[in-house]
Amino acid sequence: MFNVSRLVVCRLPASSLTSALVALAFVYASPAHAQNTDVIGVRAQGMAGAFTAVADDATAGFWNPAGLPGGSFVNGITEYSKPERDLDHSVFGVTAAYPALGITYYRLPISQIRVKPSTAEEPADREDLDDLRLFGATVAQSIGRHFVLGTTVKLLHATDTTADLDAGAMATFGPIRLGATLRNLTEPTFESGRLAVTLERHARAGFALTSGQRGVVGSATVSFDADLMTVHDITGDQRFIAVGGEAWAPHNTVGIRGGFRKNMVGAEETMVSGGVSVAVKSRTFVDFYATTGDMARHGIGIGLRVTF
Repeated sequence: MFNVSRLVVCRLPASSLTSALVALAFVYASPAHAQNTDVIGVRAQGMAGAFTAVADDATAGFWNPAGLPGGSFVNGITEYSKPERDLDHSVFGVTAAYPALGITYYRLPISQIRVKPSTAEEPADREDLDDLRLFGATVAQSIGRHFVLGTTVKLLHATDTTADLDAGAMATFGPIRLGATLRNLTEPTFESGRLAVTLERHARAGFALTSGQRGVVGSATVSFDADLMTVHDITGDQRFIAVGGEAWAPHNTVGIRGGFRKNMVGAEETMVSGGVSVAVKSRTFVDFYATTGDMARHGIGIGLRVTF
């Protein structure tokens, strides 16, 4: 996972890069009132979600599509988690990635998704709604030596089916990585009336300092994430910051990670997390995470990750 970085070298003219960045900045400025679930990725959860500028495994399709070329040449992940240990709801996902292409499937509990407050007189019971099934295809394109843009096209199915789009950008300068992600560009909605579930736009930026070079996350990494706007859902105002870290033993036999996340508005809840990875054989890892704190989620998860 940490050995080789193979970027897709496909240069764009300066005018195209400028247009892309202006468009991304414009969309970031759009108002948003809720965010998508962030329970995907065992490594990401172990770092409390400070993963936007790390995003070097197959879950990059969700966390930052532009991170796809920065990891192993090929990697695949299967994971199962319970975002809230006391509830029956679970997350299951299978995802695989090549530097230029990623394929993702996740089953996510709608009851764990943050949605904007309903305007109905009676609150909706989202326990009665189906799970959300997410099918995604991610492509990434490098621009020169330091920049990558990526996008994930998503097919979402709950009570009905709709399409959506995520976008991401990554900049790498030696050990420094800067990332930004915009999720749910079309703000897809399922059902209607008081049962409506809307995944609203969510923008996040991240910074990471790593011992790796040329886009590869190394054996020691610290990272920071911040939401770019305040969101408002049925639990109140939310604007998260997260700090995380990851360290690997020689030859990548064991990895440990931890993190801290805080809501800077509203109830100002906090969450702490930790995780471990163990190599069960060459380039095959079992990943585990656990979270706890003031926030509603007290979760656990496990995953199997294979890298080449």
